[in-house]
Amino acid sequence: MTPEELAKREEEEFTTGPMSVLTQSVRNNTQVLINCRNNRKLLARIKAFDRHCNMVLENVREMWTELPKTGKGKKKAKAVSRDKYISKMFLRGDSVILVVKNPKEAVRQQPPAP
Repeated sequence: MTPEELAKREEEEFTTGPMSVLTQSVRNNTQVLINCRNNRKLLARIKAFDRHCNMVLENVREMWTELPKTGKGKKKAKAVSRDKYISKMFLRGDSVILVVKNPKEAVRQQPPAP
């Protein structure tokens, strides 16, 4: 396979395959929700990515839940949702499980049901 054919095929996969979610996010500057292996979720805008799902992210909101520690004989603690803001970050692709378009934006863009 020639380098030209390889480049054409890679471009086609990025625009029509699973990577198209990332490509559209970069082009339209829309948010995506990323589930990571550390059981955290990132709501962010993608600035760049590669075939390994390494990503440069902006305006990142990292979200997770924690179970507060309790003393002996006390009731089980309730899970607490936590989040933090990160202005810019690099995310290594091997920690990515799932990438979806921002669910709230997707609901707004859908036409009403008949």
